[in-house]
Amino acid sequence: MPLVWTSPRGKSMMRGPIRRRYRRSGFRIGQPMRGVRRFAFDQELLGTVERLAVRNARALMLAQMLEPRFDQERLDHAAFDGGINFFDNAESYAGGESERVMGEAITKLGWARHSYVISTKVFWGLHELPNMQNTLNRKYLMQAIDGSLERLGLDFVDLLYCHRADPKTPIEETVWAMSDIVSSGRALYWGTSEWTADEIRAAWLIADRHHLHKPVMEQPQYNLLARGRVEFEYLRLYEDIGLGLTTYSPLASGVLTGKYLDGIPDDTRGALPGYEWLQHSMNNEKTKGRVRRLQAIASDLGCTNAQLAIAWCAKNPNVSSVITGASRVGQVQENLRALDVMQQLDGPTIERIEEALRGGR
Repeated sequence: MPLVWTSPRGKSMMRGPIRRRYRRSGFRIGQPMRGVRRFAFDQELLGTVERLAVRNARALMLAQMLEPRFDQERLDHAAFDGGINFFDNAESYAGGESERVMGEAITKLGWARHSYVISTKVFWGLHELPNMQNTLNRKYLMQAIDGSLERLGLDFVDLLYCHRADPKTPIEETVWAMSDIVSSGRALYWGTSEWTADEIRAAWLIADRHHLHKPVMEQPQYNLLARGRVEFEYLRLYEDIGLGLTTYSPLASGVLTGKYLDGIPDDTRGALPGYEWLQHSMNNEKTKGRVRRLQAIASDLGCTNAQLAIAWCAKNPNVSSVITGASRVGQVQENLRALDVMQQLDGPTIERIEEALRGGR
């Protein structure tokens, strides 16, 4: 789940107080007295499953995911102890078990409710029934939020996302339902994930016209290899409606780490059933060339490819927080060091990165 960097204890990992908020909402990412930048931690049960695995109902995968509950607790503790307080979930991750494990971890770790931020996402559904899958109609949304809260063991989530747009349900119906959920106190803010700019603007205008709670944040993919939506499509929305971003996949499903340069290891996500769609980008020679050139820049900066990629995402002033994931405590700690790398990304270094992506000199 996405955890936001606020460093409730321990040293600040940034120089000077830095805070980010979802622009026109009062909701802030980060504590002013700590100055730790905005990151989030992805709670997909040790990063071994995503939507495809859930939708395909792969029993073997689910068993693999549910086995390391104790490790998940250690990951959450390491993230929180490192200054992350924002955990991102989704109803569909591991068929609802991700939320359940998150709730159990919160209880065991004894976190006070005011000390962390929880988000979840709804759309895919858990039941193969009419109105209960791949929809944002009112019936589904009202029951989905109740199910998520029950699994998390919470009275409310801080952020609730519509995980995808639903072309079969009028946007107005979705906006009214999401606004009613916020009014009921079951979520504090609502937003979208992977919606087009036109869809987001339409939802915002409907809410504005009827004096409803407006969508305030979007969760898109954003990384060195996927930039169009964040840097171009949404450009007007940042100022026009105050859109804030919590971005995911800063490592492009691991491609930017460089671990696929010599093939796809058996113990990685790319080798899992249901992830065949990733193998093209993992084996793409043009992409590998970009990764190798980025590797040289990371080496000069004294960091890993992963730290460089995460720092680059966080450097974008329109990004409120960056979602990261990990399967080991060491990875959590490695990701945190991207904060220091971000300070090294000056103008010439950014231009060098752009040149590496274009093809090098």
